[in-house]
Amino acid sequence: MFHRSQRGTISYTSHKPDRLGQVRGREFFSLTTQADGTRVMHAHCEIDDAPNVVRDVVLATDAAGWPLDAHVRLTVGDRFEGSGHFVFSHEGAQPVAECHSVNQRDGRIHQRLVLGADARVRWLGTHPICGDALALRCYDLAQGPGRQFFPHMMLSSPDHRGATGPMMFRLGFGIEYVGAEAVQVAAGKFEAWHFRYVDTAGQLPQEHPPYDVWCTADGDYVFLKGAVGGYMQTHYELTELWRG
Repeated sequence: MFHRSQRGTISYTSHKPDRLGQVRGREFFSLTTQADGTRVMHAHCEIDDAPNVVRDVVLATDAAGWPLDAHVRLTVGDRFEGSGHFVFSHEGAQPVAECHSVNQRDGRIHQRLVLGADARVRWLGTHPICGDALALRCYDLAQGPGRQFFPHMMLSSPDHRGATGPMMFRLGFGIEYVGAEAVQVAAGKFEAWHFRYVDTAGQLPQEHPPYDVWCTADGDYVFLKGAVGGYMQTHYELTELWRG
C-alpha cells in the first residue's frame, strides 16, 4: 500500500437554548496520507444558517504538517463568493506565500508575500472543521500540557464562518493542550487529545469565542468533537469514520 485513506462525516449543531440540538450543517471529508508523508485533505462543508455557506477545500501538507498548497471555493447565500489557489514555496532561504483568487468584493487578485527566513507560514486555516484538528499538530506534545503561541499562521478568511474571500489573512494564535481523554461520539469511542484555541485577542476583526477540540490520540489528528462558546454556541461531532 503506497497511501492510506480515511473518510468521515461531521455534524454541525446549535447549543443555543432556543435551538438546542438543532442541526445547522454538515461536513464530508477525506484524509489521504501518501508514501512520503504528504497529507491531502478534501472537505465539503455546508452551513445552513442564513446566509447559507457551501465550501469545498483541498489542502496539502508535507510530512511535518507544513502547508504546501490549497484550493478553496466558496458559495454564500446560494451565490458564488470566490475561488482561490494558495501555494507555499521558497526562493532560496526565503519562504514565499502566494494566492491567486477571484471574489465578489475584490475581483481578480494576486497576493505574494516574501517572508523572513524565520517567518514561514506554519498553518493555513481554510475553515473545514476537520482542519481545525489537523492544525493541532503544530503543538509540541513533548512539552506536555500547557500553551504554545504560533505567530506565523494564515487564514483563507478572517470571518468566523470563513464566508469571505478567499484571500490570505495573516495572524498568530495560541493552542492549549488540556490532556488525554477517552471520548464517546456518534462514530464510536476513541482515545483522544483535548486542545483549546486561545490567545486570539486582537488577531481577528471580531474576537473568536473559546473553542475546544478533541482529536484522535494516534498521530492522525482526526477530528472527534468540538465546542465553541460565546455568541456562537455551536457543537461539532464526528458521526461516521471509515479507515482504509
